Amino acid sequence: MSSEEIREISLLEQTLQMLCDCSDLTNHHFPLHQVDLVYFSYLVSPEALRNDVLNLFNAKHDNMVAMLSKSSFKQKLQVNEIVHDILNGCIAIFYNHSAYLYEAYAPESRTIQSSETESVISGPMDSFTESLSTNLSLIRRRIKDPSLKVLAFTIGSKTGTSLNLLYLDGLADSSHVQQLSEMIEKLDIPIITETNILVQYLSPNKYSLAPQIFTSVRPDLIANKLISGKIVGLLEGSQTAFSTPTSFIEFFMSPDDYYQPWPVASAVRILRLIALFITLSFTASYVSLVTYHYEMIPPSLLLNLMESRNRVPFSPLVEAIFMEMTIELLREAGARLPTKIGSTIGTVGGIVIGQAAVQAGVTSNILIISVAISAIASFAIPSYIMSASIRIMRFGIILLAGIFGNFGLVFGLGFLIVQLSSLHMFDLSYLSPLAPSQPSRWLDQIIRAPVQILAKLKKFTPNKSGK
Repeated sequence: MSSEEIREISLLEQTLQMLCDCSDLTNHHFPLHQVDLVYFSYLVSPEALRNDVLNLFNAKHDNMVAMLSKSSFKQKLQVNEIVHDILNGCIAIFYNHSAYLYEAYAPESRTIQSSETESVISGPMDSFTESLSTNLSLIRRRIKDPSLKVLAFTIGSKTGTSLNLLYLDGLADSSHVQQLSEMIEKLDIPIITETNILVQYLSPNKYSLAPQIFTSVRPDLIANKLISGKIVGLLEGSQTAFSTPTSFIEFFMSPDDYYQPWPVASAVRILRLIALFITLSFTASYVSLVTYHYEMIPPSLLLNLMESRNRVPFSPLVEAIFMEMTIELLREAGARLPTKIGSTIGTVGGIVIGQAAVQAGVTSNILIISVAISAIASFAIPSYIMSASIRIMRFGIILLAGIFGNFGLVFGLGFLIVQLSSLHMFDLSYLSPLAPSQPSRWLDQIIRAPVQILAKLKKFTPNKSGK
């Protein structure tokens, strides 16, 4: 047996050995042509397998090498490369001392559906899927511009997950693209299966409660981020896309803001910022006033408050923490249960538990109102991740208000502002355009100006100096 024949057998056997104990692996042998096919059937397109590969071996060919030398077949001689391509949906054809790879990746995926987590009143209803190619098509369908560039990466030593970075050349800062690319290439992690895991590795401050990278499942919103000069990431197997650099204000912006008349959109956006202050400070203010600052409560309200708290055996701080935790338990239970049951549990549970707690003397009715208003305000925040982070911050502010009164409340809010202002991504302030102040960008972020004015505004260009 010649050395070339030993090499041919060794190449096929090494491939099968690396993929041993894989009962889902398909290995077809064609004795007429002395050809072996190795692939995973559920990763390849049945049509491509039948029309482009199997039909080649239905009849005898005098020159198989010439046929396999077509551009659609790529010759590989390294076992590691062959196995990698098979795992990525290629069909390996072993013939004449070599392996030829044919790309036929077409796994089963769900159809494009509307988003359940980021619903809008008007505008497009489609959302990303777990297919990277489908998600790219949703972006390309909206941005038909040759300046839209796509960089390909493979991350995760075990998962080998495909990641694409998208940006508009000339709008996105090239130094930001380079920095983010270097950060991704330096990642040394075995498993990456979800975008929300990836953004935790890419976030500059690992201990901040506030999300530092924006995520969404809406193609229209992500396309708008690209046009604003942001860098977008799409991960294979994940429905969520991310965009960076991100500011704090972006988490309070909704796609509906651009689909509604500008006075309505501006009023609603300002209302969300007011809701932020309410959900952070309303319950904490109740605890602070009832514990230390009775003199700040109007006399008529103070009398009702004293009557309400007459039977409550706990301090306002314990009372508030107990009710806030009850609300969070109801919220979590409603999110984990099926949709129809979850909404019922959240509504009925809140009414029943609140009424029972007041009648049993566990809490006062005014606290129930405070907690309910804080909870409702948190629902006004479009981003679920930001809403969850703010709810955790609220517990810290309530504790400070219960221990130090109004001083603790003000200190907690001030510390939160200082902590957020210290966050940076690519040397850009997280609180931009508020700190540092950039009034030219207020028309698109603090309020939503008329579209005629927005069209004339200068495109978003990151300002590293913050001036």
